[in-house]
Amino acid sequence: MSETILANATLVLPDEVITGAIRMANGQISAIDPGRSVPSGAIDCAGDLVMAGLIELHTDNLERHIEPRPRVNWPHGAAIIAHDGELASVGITTVFDALRVGSVVSNTKANYGEYARQLADEILGLRGKGALRINHLLHLRAEVCSETLIAELAKFGPADCIGIVSLMDHTPGQRQFRDLTQLRAYVCGKHGLSDADFETHVADQIALTGRLGAAHEAAAVAEARRFGAVLASHDDTTTDQVRVSASRGAHLAEFPTTLEAAHACRAEGIRVMMGAPNLIRGGSHSGNVAASGLAEADLLDIVSSDYVPSALLSAALMLGDLWDDVARGVACVTAAPAAAAGLNDRGNLAIGARGDVIRVARLGGTAAVRGTWVQGRRVA
Repeated sequence: MSETILANATLVLPDEVITGAIRMANGQISAIDPGRSVPSGAIDCAGDLVMAGLIELHTDNLERHIEPRPRVNWPHGAAIIAHDGELASVGITTVFDALRVGSVVSNTKANYGEYARQLADEILGLRGKGALRINHLLHLRAEVCSETLIAELAKFGPADCIGIVSLMDHTPGQRQFRDLTQLRAYVCGKHGLSDADFETHVADQIALTGRLGAAHEAAAVAEARRFGAVLASHDDTTTDQVRVSASRGAHLAEFPTTLEAAHACRAEGIRVMMGAPNLIRGGSHSGNVAASGLAEADLLDIVSSDYVPSALLSAALMLGDLWDDVARGVACVTAAPAAAAGLNDRGNLAIGARGDVIRVARLGGTAAVRGTWVQGRRVA
């Protein structure tokens, strides 16, 4: 039996932090021993933090590898492997790769086409061949304001490792883009639209949601049940929107945009997830509520790296400092996302849990991952 021992470590346990050693064998955590001793053959962590591997519920990072420059389409297999390696290097051991379903294919200047089914096949194919270092699951971002959502969802099934379906409604004038100046800057910058083009785009999007939005929402909720996936809301802004999300069976709120919505989520028993870049930068790039404000109000449960993988660990340690509780900060990127996604075999340093473990050195105001193990096997 091959055994890995990380000794003389600062172990971040579910409810406390102790000095000790952790043993991994047969893909699981087999023992946790308090004390500073370093058994023969063990890795001496010299006081570094050792914690459960990070769990990422929502990341757009793969898109950056697939399109490293505007209109540059990189080979997908190489992009997926590079994305996987990057996540392993920053301590993420389970990822839900976020793929948009629902496209706009009519004759406008801001079209975007279907890609999710092909990319899912490529991710799952590499996973099946053992080519990936960490555990990859799928998160389907169901775009309500689109033309093809129902047809695209129909191409997926329960065998596709879909853990999360989120209801994404990017109709202009509400939720994330209730401030049209923010939307104008984003869309015009990305697609090179003129002011007149932008006004046409907004009118087309609003009309599209008016025509298909209700049917798309109902279909996404039904398909989440068919997949056996957790349903998530996205960018809820008002108490009424949160109540609707709760009535549909949502258990996770991605990036609520106001303090009002976060309070409503707490009242409905919906876990609140915010972006690590929001926390680290000190505010939302879209002008929405600051993650730090929710943390200070005790309304933050889970953190996602969103578009900067390394931000996940940094945010957890920032929250630990803010709350003066390292274990609580780390739980926002380990135990809490695991529970939200129904992954009961990981997210904690506990005997019998998966051997998904990372070693972290705190270096002044930053941190460095010195080792990542997935099911007891070192992958970074």
